[in-house]
Amino acid sequence: MISLKRWAKVCGTEATTFELLNALGTATAELGEGNLIKIDIPGPGTGVGGGYDWVKIEKIESGENLNEQFFGFRVRPCANPENPAAGIAHFFKDTATSTFLVRLSQNTVYAEIHGRNEVPNTDDTSFFDGLRNMTVGYTAKIGLSYPQWKLLADGLVSQEEAVGNSL
Repeated sequence: MISLKRWAKVCGTEATTFELLNALGTATAELGEGNLIKIDIPGPGTGVGGGYDWVKIEKIESGENLNEQFFGFRVRPCANPENPAAGIAHFFKDTATSTFLVRLSQNTVYAEIHGRNEVPNTDDTSFFDGLRNMTVGYTAKIGLSYPQWKLLADGLVSQEEAVGNSL
């Protein structure tokens, strides 16, 4: 699986960057349940997030059967570890999840990204954070985040095909 730090390069654009951190907010290279991803999307970030959007890795799964190998993980919006009492630091509420899945089926690599329960985070935020979250959240819901995820999925597939079976 491609390192989160390389996702921007894999996408072919560094418009959005991702940083993997442990639960305390310190950089780590290990993808693990309970770890955090700090996301820097274009435009202003929230005050509560320190300028970033934050998600927590809540589930990691991998496996194989006769014809397929897979690796996937699910994330959920969470608080900024530097200010956890301030609330969710993401444009979606913490009811939302995003699932990332890479599968190798026979000789074909598939990459999928699934968003669920995506509701803009406008509760218990400052006026400006709420306005930003509503704008970003609704544009994502109507599909304007699709190009970013499509670039990532295509990049993951081409990278995995280029390096062979590295799931």
